[in-house]
Order: sequence, then C-alpha cells, then structure tokens
Amino acid sequence: MSDRMTAKKTESTKTARTVEAVVVSSKMNKTRVVQVKRQEKHPLYGKYLTKLTKMYVHDEENCSRDGDVVLIEHTRPLSKTKRWNLKQILKREEQE
Repeated sequence: MSDRMTAKKTESTKTARTVEAVVVSSKMNKTRVVQVKRQEKHPLYGKYLTKLTKMYVHDEENCSRDGDVVLIEHTRPLSKTKRWNLKQILKREEQE
C-alpha cells in the first residue's frame, strides 16, 4: 500500500509558474522590484488596455540591474511581500 501512495505523489508534481519581467529597482540587498506588463481587453469597448504589476523578487547573487529583462518563477513565501525567485537574466540593459 505504501508503494501505491508514493507513486501517486511522484505523478502529481507541479511546475512553477514563470513570467518575463523588467527590473525597475535594484536598491535593496538580494531583492529586486520588477514590473510585469500584460494586455487585457476591455469588456464593453473591446480596446486592449496595458496593465502593469509590480512584484518583489529574490535575487540571491545580486546580479540583476535596472532595466534588465528577467525570467522569474513563483515560489513559497520568502517574506511578507516576496513570492517570486529570479530564474535567469534574459537581456541585459546596456550601461551608459
């Protein structure tokens, strides 16, 4: 019976949700503020509206900078506001 229960647990593994975002602030230590842009259609008029959402992301190596395009994944709560983890940097912002 224990073999059957372990088989069920291994079959139902979930993959974490991943999102592309732009780093807005890198002033905190090991924390980045990113902005996710999405488009929603207005229910009555049909016009597409741009919605912005800010999220706090855990960056263990402090490697991302302002303007970088990053891939983040949902994780367990790390603090009061952090629920996302930096997975990889997709595009670096050029330094001036």
